[in-house]
Amino acid sequence: MFALVSGKELSVPRFQFPVKHMLQSLTIDAVRSAVQEGKTSATALAESCYAKIEKDDSQIGAFLALCKERALAKAAEMDALAAKGDELPPLGGVPVGIKDVMVTRGVRTTAGSKILGNYIPPYDCTAVSRLEAAGAVVLGKTNCDEFAMGSSNENSAWKPVHNPRDLARVPGGSSGGSAAAVAAGMAVVTLGSDTGGSIRQPASFCGVFGLKPTYGRVSRYGLIAFASSLDHIGPFARTVKDAALVLRTIAGHDPMDSTSADVPVPDYISELEKPVRGMKIGVAKEYLGEGLDAEVRKSVEAAIQKLAGLGCEIVQVSLPHTKYAIPTYYLIATAEASANLARFDGVRYGYRAEGVRALSEMYRRTRDRRPAGHVSGRYLHRNSEPRGHTWDFGSLWRDQREAADWNANFRKAF
Repeated sequence: MFALVSGKELSVPRFQFPVKHMLQSLTIDAVRSAVQEGKTSATALAESCYAKIEKDDSQIGAFLALCKERALAKAAEMDALAAKGDELPPLGGVPVGIKDVMVTRGVRTTAGSKILGNYIPPYDCTAVSRLEAAGAVVLGKTNCDEFAMGSSNENSAWKPVHNPRDLARVPGGSSGGSAAAVAAGMAVVTLGSDTGGSIRQPASFCGVFGLKPTYGRVSRYGLIAFASSLDHIGPFARTVKDAALVLRTIAGHDPMDSTSADVPVPDYISELEKPVRGMKIGVAKEYLGEGLDAEVRKSVEAAIQKLAGLGCEIVQVSLPHTKYAIPTYYLIATAEASANLARFDGVRYGYRAEGVRALSEMYRRTRDRRPAGHVSGRYLHRNSEPRGHTWDFGSLWRDQREAADWNANFRKAF
């Protein structure tokens, strides 16, 4: 193995670490330490991930695009630092995957849709640029439901994603590719996005850790929007600590996103070491009501008992607006999606119907072919609702007020 340092080629022996046999158990600390100490190289690790993807992804479908040249350039940069004895950055040499709704400079970004099948972004999403600044090696773009709309990852316009734990099952969605990539050992950590469960649900389905941060904690700059007031970027990882390390890296104010919170980023790692004894855990009775699967109930109740055994105070609370949550979500999400999808009209970027003679015909024929039915259904759901006129701002205001009342229930309970 060789690395370039200041124009000189340095020999770097790095193959003592059995990378290919450990991909499904590697953590951020393990990778960074191994590269730092010369037990392996970031380049060898990236190559092992690509070999794993080549071997298994035809069955799983976790990735839509790979950026090997970009990844190996960053890996070589980390190897050069290690060869000089310099301390690696926090994610030095760590292979990561990026959900295909986050733009990546020079790497095709489709949001799982063929309407963006030829889109090559000229800039990076803030979360991606912060990962790379911390030394992460971006392997490629992970599969997702089209425009992040779906909960099974069967609605990608390119191919479905299968759960690596059982290929006959779905991985959850819409960030199913990101969850599957971590579960299958194709990447150490990945980024996903969550609008109505799209990180948390696939993390559960694939048996990995997923975190949806508080709105505003992570910049949305460069995230292809589904519902702007509900979208969040967050990590998938194999351990809680790794999720905390990634969140610490991507969190913080961004002047490119007016909704990002200009508040200090806590030291999530030190918080993990604190005992939970004395914490008050609220359990909403509405969450354990009718319609809850028996196995899910059993798992949740077991977790509650585990927390109680660790010294937490379990408090029963009521969140009476819970029954309005899903209707309110669908009203707000589809209204915002309708506005956000309007930009995919064949004028600025993405797919454009050919052989048209008028602007209205170009709009119609472009949208007739793309996007697929699941996305079009959500778009039409909003625009065909029985209201007094097409855009009823009073109704949208009531939707937002209902969401505010729901938040007030939480503040009162906790």
